[in-house]
Amino acid sequence: MLVGERMSRPVIAVAPEDSLHDVIRLFKREHIRRAPVVKDGKLVGIVSQSDLLNASPSPVTSLSIWEMNYLLSKVTIQRVMSKKVRTVDVNTPIEAAARLMADNKIGGLPVMNGNRVVGMITETDLFKVFLEMMGARQKATRVTALVKDSHGQLAKLTKAVASAGGNFVSLGVFAGPEAGTKIVTFKVLGINIAAIKKALNKVVIKFWDVRVS
Repeated sequence: MLVGERMSRPVIAVAPEDSLHDVIRLFKREHIRRAPVVKDGKLVGIVSQSDLLNASPSPVTSLSIWEMNYLLSKVTIQRVMSKKVRTVDVNTPIEAAARLMADNKIGGLPVMNGNRVVGMITETDLFKVFLEMMGARQKATRVTALVKDSHGQLAKLTKAVASAGGNFVSLGVFAGPEAGTKIVTFKVLGINIAAIKKALNKVVIKFWDVRVS
């Protein structure tokens, strides 16, 4: 899965000369928290909701609403945007973008196709991928189990489930609590809890959680 398949588009971009006041209203209207700053078709920065809030008058200011609006109209995005922008290419694997965002505590990245901004990949987009990957919207038998981290172990598990009549909806493999172990979480249709436990009794080290959800 590539970034280009899951990014948010069309791009809602702002210009360096746009006023802080106008961009605040844009963010509220479009329900966004960040936007690329584009000039003459080129990416020159990025502005986030926190940038806008930090540049706005304090809620306890003695200024009137008219004075605040006047001041906000005089501040341009060029003065508050971040000029150093991390980006990803449209053909970047989705997990590489997620790693970049997590490692740098970034909530969203502009997606590039050559020199053009063609989208944004955000935390919300990644949450949607996670929901799909874990089969969160499909009711089925959900199993979390501890297994050995050894060659062919996953094949044994999937074969045992399939032989018992289970049809996989989702499957995820995560780091185990100890070296040599993995945590497997999956959802299956066509098989109940008792049958799952019987089929995997000799395959898993232990069941952590089994439920219908």
